[in-house]
Amino acid sequence: VQLQASGGGLVQAGGSLRLSCAASGRTFSNYGMGWFRQAPAKEREFVAAITWSGGSTDYTYSVKGRFTISGDRIQNTVYLQMNSLKPEDTAVYYCAARGRSGYGLRPNDYSYWGQGTQVTVSS
Repeated sequence: VQLQASGGGLVQAGGSLRLSCAASGRTFSNYGMGWFRQAPAKEREFVAAITWSGGSTDYTYSVKGRFTISGDRIQNTVYLQMNSLKPEDTAVYYCAARGRSGYGLRPNDYSYWGQGTQVTVSS
């Protein structure tokens, strides 16, 4: 099972980025998928999650209305569209797959992790 995250980069405040997480090795059609982020000297925190089956989504309060998580079940890929980026969004972003249905809000709820992609927002 492998998760490959991509799409990070350097952007000015107010800009946009779209992160992708390509899953391989097995079908994730029944799993919950999530995005987390970790800034220097901070704990990894939940950003957004989606369930494939019902299309349910959830977001941490600070990104609601700015970020959108979506998925392509045929491509086995999850996306995180990030708009109106702020300097406080700067972090390494990780995608994760839960080994069962539903989604969780904690890192320990997920069994599989991608390698992370750096997002830097300049002021």
